[in-house]
Amino acid sequence: MGSGRVDGLTENTLVSVFGAAPDTGNLGVSALLYGTLGGLRDRFPALTPVVFDYGRGVRREVIELSSNRVGLIRCGARHTRRLYRAEALTRIRASARMGGLGNAAARLLLRSAAVLDLSGGDSFTDLYGRWRFRATALPKLTSLDVGRPLFLLPQTYGPFSDPNHRRTAEMILRRSSLAWARDPWSYTQLQRLLGDDFDSTRHREGVDVAFLLEGRAPATPLPTRLNALLDDSRARVAGVNVSGLLYNRSEQAAHQYGFSADYRTIVIELIRRFLRETDCSVVLIPHVMTAEGHYESDMTAALALAEELGDSQGRLVVAPTYDDPRYVKWLISRLNWFCGTRMHSTIAALSSGIAAAAIAYSDKTHGVFETCGQGEHVADLRRKGTRDIVDDLWRSWQARNEAEKQLAASLPAVIDRARSQMDELATAIRTSSGMVET
Repeated sequence: MGSGRVDGLTENTLVSVFGAAPDTGNLGVSALLYGTLGGLRDRFPALTPVVFDYGRGVRREVIELSSNRVGLIRCGARHTRRLYRAEALTRIRASARMGGLGNAAARLLLRSAAVLDLSGGDSFTDLYGRWRFRATALPKLTSLDVGRPLFLLPQTYGPFSDPNHRRTAEMILRRSSLAWARDPWSYTQLQRLLGDDFDSTRHREGVDVAFLLEGRAPATPLPTRLNALLDDSRARVAGVNVSGLLYNRSEQAAHQYGFSADYRTIVIELIRRFLRETDCSVVLIPHVMTAEGHYESDMTAALALAEELGDSQGRLVVAPTYDDPRYVKWLISRLNWFCGTRMHSTIAALSSGIAAAAIAYSDKTHGVFETCGQGEHVADLRRKGTRDIVDDLWRSWQARNEAEKQLAASLPAVIDRARSQMDELATAIRTSSGMVET
């Protein structure tokens, strides 16, 4: 490579990151970013990540990772029909093909030693429609167009219902420098997608990078009631994450994803059972922070659920919203048990050694829980009825002590695998790009 510079940075210090924007409102996506940045920081102290997000233009930011201040560049890049905007992915692709002409995002990409892509963890699929597939595929295609080494960090692959989308995904996977699946189930899907083109030296089974996310206490004190519960060593506190996507439009979600059970009834009955049969308090913990009232908002769902159930003598508490997944992981790490629907909320629990259950509606959740030997604690809305799922979740609560012992035994190996794959990534970046640390 040459010795081009961007705002005083040599090109060898830049690595582009797509599919983990910190401004989506989804803390699971943000957790992927922080886990990735932390892993890179430990291995490339002089590195400056270029994080492509949904903002406008190029901006600088400094964040703290493990007590270290890390500088990064944020740059807007989104799939939009407004092709006159510099942030339009189609325009970035065209500019990159012309050497970055007239486009700062394209120039940053071209001057990056490598491109890391996480696809939001589970968006490399056409399950969510043609537009979202295109938005997920365009950064990968652009990277390959201009010869940047492309590394697909641990994620799921598929399903693909459109043959054209499947062929595009297969081509991307064949040409990627490395591609990790984030659990055994996802790895099987990766193998099936590639068939005879599967290459075990480049197509790997890995671990979700959110297992490397650190927990951090928020600077703002917790609400008085919640703080008192967590500080009381005699209190038992369970956490529940309610998905706004499934709760706020429950009938539509049931039809879209093929549920055999009623999600809204499940979370209501589970919490009622806690309040009726135990002295345990319950904290509702949002994990997707879209605007309140939006159909995907976990906070909207939590507030509606709290109103449905009433005050319950102060034993039901809604946690505040945070824009940093490390704060929510810290909160979850202080619980006695956790039940989540948003998968990365459950990873926050598992990676903290907290016994957890998941209410699932796709195979990805079971795969991640199996990584930690906790597959029996996944209740799938597509495969069981309402009453059976409530009973399964209750058994998970009752078996929390044994689950914690199992986690204590299995988690160190999972964390070691997450760290090892970052070591492998660092080596591969150096090898494929000729990157030299400064």
